[in-house]
Amino acid sequence: MRLLTARATLQPLGLADVDLVHAIWTDPDVRRYLCGDRVVSMQQSRDWLTASARNFAVRGFGLWGVQLDEGALAGVVGCQRWPASDEPELMYALRPEWWGQGLATETTQAVLAYVFERLGQPMAVAATDPPNAASIRVLDRLGMLFAERVVLNGRDTVVYRLSRERWRRLHAVPHPPVAWTI
Repeated sequence: MRLLTARATLQPLGLADVDLVHAIWTDPDVRRYLCGDRVVSMQQSRDWLTASARNFAVRGFGLWGVQLDEGALAGVVGCQRWPASDEPELMYALRPEWWGQGLATETTQAVLAYVFERLGQPMAVAATDPPNAASIRVLDRLGMLFAERVVLNGRDTVVYRLSRERWRRLHAVPHPPVAWTI
C-alpha cells in the first residue's frame, strides 16, 4: 500500500531498504531519542523491517519510506504493534535536514488517515522520550492527547493516544489530502 501526500510518496519498506533505513536510524541526531541513544545494529534494522512486512500482511500497517521528488529517502514513518495491545503505534524518523519543515506532521497525518479511515482502527498510540520536544509538538499538532508517563524498555517514556472520533472531529475527514494505492 502506497500513500501519497502533497510532497511525499510513502512506499512500504522491505529488506532491500535495510541499508538506507539503517543509515537513518544510526544518524547521531536521529538516534538521540531512538532506543535510548544506543546504536541500532544492522540485525535490529533487519528485524524491524521483517516485523513491518509481517504487520502489513496481518494488520495492514507497517513502516513506509518517505520518498521526496529529490529522490533520496528522507525518513521512515508508519506504525508498529503497540507492545501491550494490537493498537497501531505511530513512529517516525526523518533525516535531520528535513526537520522543522512540516514533513513529520504531513507524513504522520497521512499514516493516521490511512489507519483510521482505510483500516478502521479505533485508536492509535505514540510514545517518545520526555525531552523530545519536537516529537511532542508533532503529536500535539496531530491532536494526540497525553495519556501517561511510563517506563518502557527501561526508559522514561510519555505516551499519547488519539481516537478515530477525535481524529475525525479535528481533521474534518478527508483531510489531509492523501491518496492510497495498492
